[in-house]
Amino acid sequence: MRIKNSMPEHDFTLACKTTSDTLGLHNIDGKTIDWVGQRFTDSDALVFIGAIGIAVRYIAPYVKRKDKDPAVICLDEHGEYTIPILSGHIGGGNRLAKELGDAIGSKVIITTATDINGKLSIDTFATERHLRIGNLLVAKDVSARILDGGFVGFLSHVPVTSKLADGLTPASEGELGVCISYDSKERPFDRTLNLTPMDITIGVGCKRGTDPKKLQDYVNDTLESMDIDTKRVASIRSIDLKSDEPAILSLGEIFKAPVTFHTSDELMSLEGEFSSSDFVKSITSVDCVCERSACMSGDTLILRKRSHDGMTIALCRKDFRISFD
Repeated sequence: MRIKNSMPEHDFTLACKTTSDTLGLHNIDGKTIDWVGQRFTDSDALVFIGAIGIAVRYIAPYVKRKDKDPAVICLDEHGEYTIPILSGHIGGGNRLAKELGDAIGSKVIITTATDINGKLSIDTFATERHLRIGNLLVAKDVSARILDGGFVGFLSHVPVTSKLADGLTPASEGELGVCISYDSKERPFDRTLNLTPMDITIGVGCKRGTDPKKLQDYVNDTLESMDIDTKRVASIRSIDLKSDEPAILSLGEIFKAPVTFHTSDELMSLEGEFSSSDFVKSITSVDCVCERSACMSGDTLILRKRSHDGMTIALCRKDFRISFD
């Protein structure tokens, strides 16, 4: 309860193995290890209160890879120590642990090499700045080279508004380097870590029961026609009436991006000029689902409503800048 009350900006669900309804805690039904497995699929982070060894045993069957696993943090029962034990970088475990420590006055213990040596963690840098990591093995090698003080080149086609982090050297060629580009296939270095800005929001609508493959092909064709790399997709948005539509939900899996649904009131509250359809408004109470959904990201509309065979799409683009501060 101390954690939840101290961090109201986070959506915490409190659970325990014993009945504690009077404390507002949910009782875990069945085996705890099964409950943990379910949380691995629907949660951004898990915070265990108790021994690290027990936490490790619970999560062990579900650990897959660092770009998919949720952050896992462990606190002792007195809240004296806060220790991230999984997905410290990409999953945001180190950052959340520091927030927890500040919130409840706990000592945070970070064990990742780049952090304790005060060096750039390239995967944390990329994740926090909404850059899609092209190759995790190359990212690992980049971090290791930075730790060792070796050469790591850096090339960016996105404006950089700060000094480069220590360990990176401006270059356009070399053995190993980082390239920030809207083209995820660019290879200026012998071994290139591509970081692709996730700057595109897709607003989408479709008829009920649309074939997922059909919608996927339509979105892919639209992106290709505008020379937009699919790795740039940051999110997919639509109206909440479509929150159970398989075709729209499948886009999140294809583009590895979150799918967000908005109410008609939220969509209609947006100011600006949008395409309008009386028919769509009669069904959804919104004059243009795809354009308004895309603009919920707060970015610039670069493709107005495009329609084909009961499917609609609109695109917004974020103005991207990079800073190492």
